Amino acid sequence: MDFLHILEKLKCNTRHGWTHTGRRESVAEHTCRLACMALLLEDEFPGLDMARVIRMCLIHDWGEAVTGDIPSFLKTEADEHSELDAIHELTAKLPEARPRLDALYAEMEERQTPEARLYKALDRLEAVIQHNEAPLSTWLPLERELNLTYGVEDCAPFPFLRELRELVNEETRKKLAEEAQ
Repeated sequence: MDFLHILEKLKCNTRHGWTHTGRRESVAEHTCRLACMALLLEDEFPGLDMARVIRMCLIHDWGEAVTGDIPSFLKTEADEHSELDAIHELTAKLPEARPRLDALYAEMEERQTPEARLYKALDRLEAVIQHNEAPLSTWLPLERELNLTYGVEDCAPFPFLRELRELVNEETRKKLAEEAQ
């Protein structure tokens, strides 16, 4: 129960991003759509263990239940360590599952497996899609360029994601062009 009560904070802790209605997105909302994206794209990656990718998507931000969200362009190495410490504190509350969860986190951090690389590409892609859905008034000036480049390298190894990332860039360019008019 202690673990679940801490995890509830993912519903309350907000991210840097906003929804199309002009309210901050919660960490849990990001996680939910990210896991849904992995589920829906399962047929595009027949050689990968997509159940593993979905598990990665579901647990990837658990540390933010403790630390809160820090935008990637502000996150320091110290912040990364704090989040990892928080994850280990959380998994310690689940002694039977801890070895499996800690191993999954290590795989995600190392990004040596295709599953870990795919999860990370999807994580960044979801953030850019959400950004496109948010009103431009919520964007920082640096995000106009960042939205066109964030996650491009992560998507590059996956032909389907390369195409999807370009579609997302087209949405970004269209959004920026409408603002200029």
